[in-house]
Amino acid sequence: MIGMLGMVSVFVAVVLGLLIVYANNFLINRRKKEFGIYMSLGMGKRQISKIILMETMLVGIISLAIGIVIGVFGSQFMSILVAKMFEADMSKFQFVFSQDSCVKTCIYFAVMYVAVMFFNTLTISRYKLINLLNAQKKNEKVKIKNPIISVLIFIIASGILGYAYWKVTADVRSLNTAEKMLPPILMGIVGTVAIFWSLSGFILQIVQGNKKVYLKDTNMFVLRQINNKINTMVASMSVICLMLFMTISVLSSSLALRNTMQKDLIDMTPVDLNLYKTANLPESSTNKYGKTINYTKEQREDSMVSVQETLKNNGFDIGNLKDIVEIPIYTDNNLTWENFFTDKIEEIKAQFTMLAYDTQEEIVKISDYNKIAQLYGLEQYQLEDDQYIMLCDFDTMKNLRNEVLSNGKHNLTIAGKQYKSKYNECKSGYIVMSTSHTNTGIIIVPDNCNLTQDMKEISFLAANYNATIDEEKEKIEEIFESKESGLVQKLADKGLKIDGFTKITIIQSSVGLATIVTFIAIYLGIIFLIASSAILALKQLTESSDNKQRYTILRKIGCDERMINKSLFRQIGIFFMLPLVLAIVHSVFGIQFAIEILSGIASKEDLLPSIVATVIVIGVIYGAYFIATYFGSKNIIKEE
Repeated sequence: MIGMLGMVSVFVAVVLGLLIVYANNFLINRRKKEFGIYMSLGMGKRQISKIILMETMLVGIISLAIGIVIGVFGSQFMSILVAKMFEADMSKFQFVFSQDSCVKTCIYFAVMYVAVMFFNTLTISRYKLINLLNAQKKNEKVKIKNPIISVLIFIIASGILGYAYWKVTADVRSLNTAEKMLPPILMGIVGTVAIFWSLSGFILQIVQGNKKVYLKDTNMFVLRQINNKINTMVASMSVICLMLFMTISVLSSSLALRNTMQKDLIDMTPVDLNLYKTANLPESSTNKYGKTINYTKEQREDSMVSVQETLKNNGFDIGNLKDIVEIPIYTDNNLTWENFFTDKIEEIKAQFTMLAYDTQEEIVKISDYNKIAQLYGLEQYQLEDDQYIMLCDFDTMKNLRNEVLSNGKHNLTIAGKQYKSKYNECKSGYIVMSTSHTNTGIIIVPDNCNLTQDMKEISFLAANYNATIDEEKEKIEEIFESKESGLVQKLADKGLKIDGFTKITIIQSSVGLATIVTFIAIYLGIIFLIASSAILALKQLTESSDNKQRYTILRKIGCDERMINKSLFRQIGIFFMLPLVLAIVHSVFGIQFAIEILSGIASKEDLLPSIVATVIVIGVIYGAYFIATYFGSKNIIKEE
């Protein structure tokens, strides 16, 4: 988590650095007349640069000190919040101050302000006295766009976005590499920029066509103001929209992931212990790297006995366990994923190039599986002598297998006999516990299927600890997990290997993974949201200051304070809503894409509560900036 946050922090530092430079540019432009007066009094550009340098350093030091204090205590709150979200053990929580994080923060901050100082010096060196003194009288150049061209660009941009939306939803299977994901992303960026570029060209003409709306109250003034602002902030509005889109998508997807993982932990850890070991070891074998592995006589003899026998033979008291179920899991050299997919194999390989199609299918007898299902509280099945059932709960693989099974005539040859599928789809079920639904396929066959001893691949055991309280369970847990455990040492000394999972370790590892994802998502989401809101607020406050004279004119022609405040509220409201609305549209499809990519880990059913939580977060932060901007602008334009 620390490593991932370190990399993410560099990215965040760049984003915030650009925000600081952007904000500083606004502030410097606001002080042009002040600098002009200094120069007219005989002060040189170098002296002005020194003043700005000292001001920047002073503001930087104060803000850094305050920020570090807030960050130290805020980080503790974030840790508690995320840990509580995943019901992590908080008994050992303590206040932590990270010196490395503090040093990195200071370095990043210093780099940002060095950049600001450089841009300030460069900006001042380019100023001319006449331009500084007349800065407030000079308006931004506004190019009036041809409405026909604007409408055409808007239609083209909508088409580009529509195709990108289709690509990441309906055609998501084709986006199986980073290179293939890049074009829809670029199309989304280009389409966003084009939408905002075209808006300023025809939105005014559309409203002008409705005289009742255009001539009502101060609507004419408001629309002119909005038109000019959009026209001069195409790049900024596009960046803000994309940042809001990332905020919505990242927060919604990560919270949905958290909700799904919490549910899956309950469903996928029904017992305390899973143990398994390889059966029927040969004298030697070759691993995937081509290296020959030789097995001792003791290892080969141990592979022929059950997991329970191995535990007993190495000093484990089997009375520590209850509800014990042990079953064999078989494989057939002639039955792999490629054999299962038959005629569709080439089509599937083209879509999913990374799958290991030579993987052997796991085979379990119906009575053995029903023992596990009864222990786990899962559905039990029945089979005729010539039928089989495919169990699969990993969504991506389940969809692929269902395509093959859907015709109801998919037959398999297992141990020399042909079997037909009882169902035209995969059924839910699993054997090995996990953090989520990751079973890619288990074939259930009748008990009379001729599965011989040499086809036995794994001896699998599931059981509960013979304990009632957590402390007793943890003592038994240490027998399997602690390196100092007598059982672990004896198995290691003999070269014997028993793999497995415990409910406690699965939950702990899941909490760790989910916490990393959620913490970084919340971190990035809030940073992007604050940066977007801050840019909008700065721009609006600057615009209000520049347009103060225009509001004075409105008062002179008879507009009262209520009408003026209403027009200001509309301007700022529309300006804040435009990037947010398009970001929401982007997010509708972006979240679907993210959930599809996270298929098997995050569920669409868990999206609604995560979206509600995201709406609340955005409403609070974005809304606070909007309200603060409105009241700040209102104070700026009020009559002195």
